[in-house]
Amino acid sequence: MKTPSLGEFEELVLLMVGALHDEAYGVAVLENLESHLKKKLNISAVHVALKRMEDKGLVRSRFGGITEDRGGRRKKYYVMTALGKRALDQQYALRNSIYNLIPDISFSK
Repeated sequence: MKTPSLGEFEELVLLMVGALHDEAYGVAVLENLESHLKKKLNISAVHVALKRMEDKGLVRSRFGGITEDRGGRRKKYYVMTALGKRALDQQYALRNSIYNLIPDISFSK
């Protein structure tokens, strides 16, 4: 199976799903990305990216238990699949190979 490509935002969301492992759900992904990126993001964008990546087989989801503090609604948790890890590995290798093409020259002011 060919590894699906990742857009920049999908890559960030997938990285955070991997970092949070079994505790990755929409709001946790959002809050952690906002903290690392130092900017506000839209929860809908996170949910759309998670859905799109689930459709591609990069993540899989499961529902947590019903809780009172959520009004009886369950959290949807995500974990990265082996295909998702391969996609990140390929993205990392590609970015590094291009970065390594930058000549060793001084960029000082």
